[in-house]
Amino acid sequence: MRIELVKRPQHSALFSTLSPFIALALTLAVGAVMFLFLGKNPVEALYYFFIDPLRETWSLHELAVKAAPLILIAVGLAVCYLSNNWNIGAEGQFIIGAIAGSLLPVMFPDLQSWTVLPLMLLMGIAGGAAYAAIPALLKVRFNTNEILTSLMLVYIAQLFLDWIVRGPWRNPEGFNFPETRNFHAFAILPEIWPASGRAHWGFIFALLAALVLWFVLSRTLKGFEVKVIGQSPRAGRFAGFSRGRMVIFAFLVSGALAGLAGISEVSGAIGQLRPTISPGYGFTAIIVAFLGRLNPLGIIAAGLVLALTYLGGEAAQISIGVTDKVARSFQGMLLFFVLACDMLIHYRIRFTRSSRATAAEAKAAEASSYA
Repeated sequence: MRIELVKRPQHSALFSTLSPFIALALTLAVGAVMFLFLGKNPVEALYYFFIDPLRETWSLHELAVKAAPLILIAVGLAVCYLSNNWNIGAEGQFIIGAIAGSLLPVMFPDLQSWTVLPLMLLMGIAGGAAYAAIPALLKVRFNTNEILTSLMLVYIAQLFLDWIVRGPWRNPEGFNFPETRNFHAFAILPEIWPASGRAHWGFIFALLAALVLWFVLSRTLKGFEVKVIGQSPRAGRFAGFSRGRMVIFAFLVSGALAGLAGISEVSGAIGQLRPTISPGYGFTAIIVAFLGRLNPLGIIAAGLVLALTYLGGEAAQISIGVTDKVARSFQGMLLFFVLACDMLIHYRIRFTRSSRATAAEAKAAEASSYA
């Protein structure tokens, strides 16, 4: 017996639309079973995970804080994936953007004026874009696999951050803790509504980036070029579009937005550099991009859902005593079911008997006929 995937001649538009919701429902169902095996009440656990974080105003602010980097990174990744460029290294571009943007408040703490914050944001964008340009140039020049090169650069960025905050950028007044000096007031990203919570302008940047990229992808020639090259590189060549320039463009956009997310995170939510500044936003944003169907507007909703898993995971740890790995399990299950639903929309499963079994049966039939 052999299992084959057969491409459907036409896929259902209805199920394509419903696919993220089906994946979410399946994740909740399997999550309930997981809590049951952990000895927890599934209803109570899912309540703390998905409902309790939405009951207070301050927790809605926290939701926006966690959703901002996910949305920013994911809309950039959507450009890459739509153009058939598989950037897996957004986590590294996020970190390098944070480091580049932190250069001014850490190295020049006496430079205090209103120009510091805009310069930090620009340097963060430039840092992320420059780091993303490395796998793009390697792919264009040497035809390397961008999945491997961008992923390996993540570990280089993480180790570089760890070294810099424990070494040259360590706070001289920080009692030997591995962290930089706290950013001064001119280097802090303002909060949106300071009276009710700490959501900062990074969330506004995320919404603006999603709207701009939605317009570019759906209403401009550049967006058409991205989709044509992504779906059929041969057709793109006939149309006069350059595959190499598209690789550079997609990686630069993705890296710039990841860098903006990085500097927004450290200048808004953290206020300094530490050995760890991300709980894996760059990797989780891959789930966000696919859950949002690679549509920037859908990515806003998907980013809020995935941010809720982070927030709900923390609430569940406090309330029912589960580990943070449970939140990661939810994210992994969500990605699995999203990809599984997409696969079943485009392909159907066919069970066939192996050629060896078929030949044996034919031989047996032939022998019986002689008898």
